Amino acid sequence: MVVLLVLLTLAVFVLFSLMPADPARLTCGKACSPQIIENNRHRLELDIPPVEQYQRFVSGIFFGRTYLADTKRPLECEAPCLGYSFLRNQEVLDLITKAAPVTFWLAIGGFVTWMTVGLVFGIVAALKRGRWQDRTVMGIALVGYSLPSFFIGLVLYFFVILFLHLLPNPQWKAGMPFKDLGGFVQTMLLPWITIATLNAAFYMRLTRNQVLEVFGEDYVRTARAKGLKERTVVVKHALRAGLTPIVTAAGLDLAYLLGGAIITENIFNLPGLGSLAIGSVIASDLPLISGITLIAATLIIVANLVVDLLYAVVDPRVRVG
Repeated sequence: MVVLLVLLTLAVFVLFSLMPADPARLTCGKACSPQIIENNRHRLELDIPPVEQYQRFVSGIFFGRTYLADTKRPLECEAPCLGYSFLRNQEVLDLITKAAPVTFWLAIGGFVTWMTVGLVFGIVAALKRGRWQDRTVMGIALVGYSLPSFFIGLVLYFFVILFLHLLPNPQWKAGMPFKDLGGFVQTMLLPWITIATLNAAFYMRLTRNQVLEVFGEDYVRTARAKGLKERTVVVKHALRAGLTPIVTAAGLDLAYLLGGAIITENIFNLPGLGSLAIGSVIASDLPLISGITLIAATLIIVANLVVDLLYAVVDPRVRVG
C-alpha cells in the first residue's frame, strides 16, 4: 500500500506538471507583466528542476514546506501540506477540510439509503421470484438504472422545491447536523435520493441474483430440509454467503462517490468537495486540483484495502491460517 501511495503522488505530480496551463500566469490576474510572471514562478517554485519540485511536494506531505507569499515574505505550510492555492490565498488542505464534511454526510446518507433499499428489495424479489413482487422490483430497478443522476436531481429540485414547495432550498450551515438536525435532513434529503437512486437499482439486481444463486447450493437445501425457518436460511446461510460480491461493489462505490458528488452538489448548491473540484477546474487552480485528486485516489486505495479485510469477516473461507 505504501508503494501505491508513493506511485500515486508521482502520478499526480507528473499529470499536473504536464498540463498546458501556466500557474505563474494564472495567479497574476489580468494585469500581467513579465516581471510579475517571473516573481510568481519563483514563489510557486516552478523555476527549479522537476525532480526537486517532486521532492519538495512529497516532503511537504510528511514534514511541511515553506512558500513565498511574495518575493520576500515566507509562508509556512504545515504537514500534511498538499500545496497552497494562491488564487484563494489558502492552504489546499484547509480548503479540503472545510468542504469535506458536506461530502462526507452526503456519501454516508446516500450509501445507507441505497444499501438499505437495494438489499431489502433485492431479497424480497429473490424470495418472490416470478411473482408480481419480483416483477415490480425489477421494473423499478430497470427505470432507476436507466435514469442519470443529473436528470433525477434536476427533476427533484424543480418539482419538490421550486414547483410544489415541499422543501426549502438546500442551505448548508456550519455545525450541521449536530446543531440543526431538522435543517440538515431537509437540506440533504433530495441529494441523498439523487445519489442513491442509480446505486439502489444496481444493488436490487445484484442482491437478487446473488441470493437466487446461493439458494441453489446444497447447504441451503440441506438447511431447509432440516426444518430451519426461512428467515434463518436467508439471513444466516444465503445472504451471508452471497455478500462477498456485494461487499466488493459497496466498498468501491463508496470510494468512487466523489464523482457523483460533483454533479449532486452542484445541482443543490452544496459546498462540498464536488463543488470545490468544479470551481478549481474552472479557475485552473492546479494546486487545489492536484490536492483533491490525491485525496480521492487515496480513498480509493484505502477502500480496496478495507474491502479485502472485510472478506475474512463476511466469508470465513478466505481467512488465512
